[in-house]
Parts: sequence; C-alpha cells; structure tokens
Amino acid sequence: MSEPERKEETTPNSEPITEEEPATPRDESASEETVVEPMTEPVEEKAEEIETEAEEGEAPEEEIEVVEEKVYTISLRHAWVVTPRGRRAPRVVRDVRDFVSRHMKAEEVAMSDEINSALWSRGINKPPRKITVRAVKDKEGKVIVYPAKA
Repeated sequence: MSEPERKEETTPNSEPITEEEPATPRDESASEETVVEPMTEPVEEKAEEIETEAEEGEAPEEEIEVVEEKVYTISLRHAWVVTPRGRRAPRVVRDVRDFVSRHMKAEEVAMSDEINSALWSRGINKPPRKITVRAVKDKEGKVIVYPAKA
C-alpha cells in the first residue's frame, strides 16, 4: 500500500490547506485464483438426515395450535358515513381489529398482510364496503385474521 497523496491549496492571506486522498487500493482478488473443494459427504447421506429430522417431529415452520376458527363478514359502511375521506382506510383497519377482538373475546389481534393489502387496495379514500375474514385463535389467546377462502 502506498501513502495517501496530498494536495495543497493556497488561499489569499492564509496558510496552505492540505487535503488527504486515500490511495486507490490494488485489486488483489483478481490475480488470485479461487479453489473450490469437492463436497466430502454424498448427497444421499444428507437426504437421510433430513428425513430423520422430519420423522422426529421437528417442523421447520411453527404451526399455530388452533383453538377456535370462525369466518365473519364485516360491514365497513360505517367508516364511509362517519369518517372523512382521507382517514377511511386507517379507520377500517381499526374497525376490523375491534370487531374481531369483540367477537373472539381476545385482547391481542394480529392482521395478516393479505387482509391489510385488501383493506388498502383502493387507497386511503375508498376502502371496501365489506370484507369476509377468517379469525384463528391459538391456545395463548392471540387471534390472527386471514382472508376467508372462497
């Protein structure tokens, strides 16, 4: 590596000002060759390991233990009448959350991305007039709201 280059500028009635510029690094990676080592384990052994893990009951994704699951059609007309045009979609999100917490008797309600995008699909001014949702309650009392399957 070389020492940084220095530029000197002079201004009237002042001392010279020096600016340091970093030296351009050399591209050492281009000159070196990369060596790829072959795999030591055959693919068959890894496939067997994956099968044994699946048999042991360890699921790669956590699934929710469903205690209660209900389908609701929620009318959102009230938000159109009462709320100003620029605040309708946030109001509808709150209304869906309140409706589900009231009917499923839960304190904690989470909404899926699909429901959120459905409520916001036409923007903040024109949310849907009604929506059909599927509410799933787990053993801890948490409710997750999904779109109803047609």
